Amino acid sequence: MTVTDQTYLTGSSWQDAVSRVLREGGIQQIAYVPDAGHSVAIRDAIADPDMTDVVCTTEEEGVAIVSGAWLGGQRAALLMQSSGVGNCVNMFSLLTMGGFPFLTLVTMRGEYAEFNPWQAPMGLATQQALELMGITVYRVDDPADVEETVSAALDTAFLAGGRVAVLLGQRLIGRKKWERN
Repeated sequence: MTVTDQTYLTGSSWQDAVSRVLREGGIQQIAYVPDAGHSVAIRDAIADPDMTDVVCTTEEEGVAIVSGAWLGGQRAALLMQSSGVGNCVNMFSLLTMGGFPFLTLVTMRGEYAEFNPWQAPMGLATQQALELMGITVYRVDDPADVEETVSAALDTAFLAGGRVAVLLGQRLIGRKKWERN
């Protein structure tokens, strides 16, 4: 790889840890729907000449992209918000039927100090929806646990052939604030 451990952008230490673990874990493609919680990993992927970033119009496209990456001999990860998990439920069957390893990092909404009531229903159902589709769920709420948890999830996906989601809790991400003009 031509990329150093140097961070491209300044983010919180947990965001930098996510980006570093993905890079060091051999992730070569990042599929995502733009999200502020994933902004450092997204910007680092865009800046990394050894990584392909793919902007999705919907999250279920990301499931197909990371599956195709595996078929092409590359490791990929899907970055999405909890509201996007609901969009993916049917597409998760591709992972089971194809036996593909899968890694997704999910920024949570509808939890702690949520200002948007439309985020609450899927926020409450995210973990159960993933588990019902056969995806192992790890959750992180403490910044000190991010690096180890994302690294363990990467190993579960790509060394053990598992399907795993890391839920990045809303307390970890911080309060979202609605800007009023």
